Amino acid sequence: MGREDEYERFDREIEAMGVRIKDADAMKVRDDVFDDVTLMALYKLVHRKLISVIGGPISTGKEANVFYGEHDGRGIAIKIYRIQTANFRAMTGYLAGDRRFSSVRGTRKGIIFAWTKKEYSNLARAHDAGVPAPEPLAFDRNILLMEFLGEGEAPYPQIRNAEIEDYKGVYGEILGYVERLYREARLVHADLSEYNILYHEKPYLIDMGQAVTPDHPRAPAFLSRDIRNLNRYFSRYCDVPDENEVFRAITGRREPGIPGEGRQP
Repeated sequence: MGREDEYERFDREIEAMGVRIKDADAMKVRDDVFDDVTLMALYKLVHRKLISVIGGPISTGKEANVFYGEHDGRGIAIKIYRIQTANFRAMTGYLAGDRRFSSVRGTRKGIIFAWTKKEYSNLARAHDAGVPAPEPLAFDRNILLMEFLGEGEAPYPQIRNAEIEDYKGVYGEILGYVERLYREARLVHADLSEYNILYHEKPYLIDMGQAVTPDHPRAPAFLSRDIRNLNRYFSRYCDVPDENEVFRAITGRREPGIPGEGRQP
């Protein structure tokens, strides 16, 4: 059976289960996105009645593609990690130092499946701590379902493209999220920048697959980089404090990587 025949069979089976496919052509663009493993994971999520509509792409990237979907009328984001092109070697470094996933070994698929589970876990921690981030809903293999942050089928803009009146206030909000993430969710985002923050009346943190616990050996360096990225961006629009001062306020450490008095990660 050819790939087109396989897609048609998949479409028929999905639609027979009551799922509406809004943009079938968009789903067929890349074989390295909708490969056999992904189709099976999607089928299982549909079978669990977690998806009622599959729409077009929200974002595309080397690591993952995100599609719009719905579950009983509620907008959801369907994030699919691309097994063929995702940088699983880089993923391994984040997993290896995280005690929750340090035992993960094996194939490219195994690493990516663990990464998907890791992002689900990280989003759950952030959400439980009250950090504005997508609520995770379910995962299977390399697919993560989460709350859709947007209006209609359009996602909220990245903060770099948003209209903001009070940059100083928004900067302070985000630093508050970073502190709450560290102290209450026990996480460091590890890839925070103007590309991983959405904005609509308030900022939202996204893309948390790489987030690590504070006892990860590189957590201090990751946190310092997050702060540096925020300061680099917001310094264009408002005054920002010294990054080491921010680091100390969040962690109780004197400087990145050097334990001091006070709270330890």
